[in-house]
Amino acid sequence: MLELFLYFGLLSLLAVGGVSSIMPEMQRIVVESRGWVNAAEFTQLFAISQAAPGPNVLICSLIGWKLAGISGALVALAGICGPAALLAWWIGGVWERFRDAPWRILVQRALQPVSIGFVIAGGYVIATPEGLDWRNALIAAASAATLYATRVSPLRILAAGGAAGWLLFR
Repeated sequence: MLELFLYFGLLSLLAVGGVSSIMPEMQRIVVESRGWVNAAEFTQLFAISQAAPGPNVLICSLIGWKLAGISGALVALAGICGPAALLAWWIGGVWERFRDAPWRILVQRALQPVSIGFVIAGGYVIATPEGLDWRNALIAAASAATLYATRVSPLRILAAGGAAGWLLFR
């Protein structure tokens, strides 16, 4: 349980742009390094966490629940939320004191592409749980194009992607 808390605590400090930005590292730790779940289960837990109402950190609770039931879910949730919340509270006070500082504006501009890159990397990990092939690429490209070009709900796109995956991978 301590290991679960520490892993998610560390990830919470790296989550520039939210949980989606740390998805590749979370997948590496949870699937490849520790073997807590396999790649397909990780993708399923991600899909459930996105379909459920609430914040993106639900995937952490689901991983904890899969490992140790309700206590694992609470430990994982505390790990992903606690350290980042404390750091944000502390930095928030400092950040406001330097509201007009030129370095603050530069830091904010520099973090934008970093956050975007993290989110794209997370999307790649989720779209290719078993490795990249034409079916994963097709589903990801169609989903991204639909999301970009229309106002269709992301939940509908997620459901359509799941149905397409079921049809293409069975």
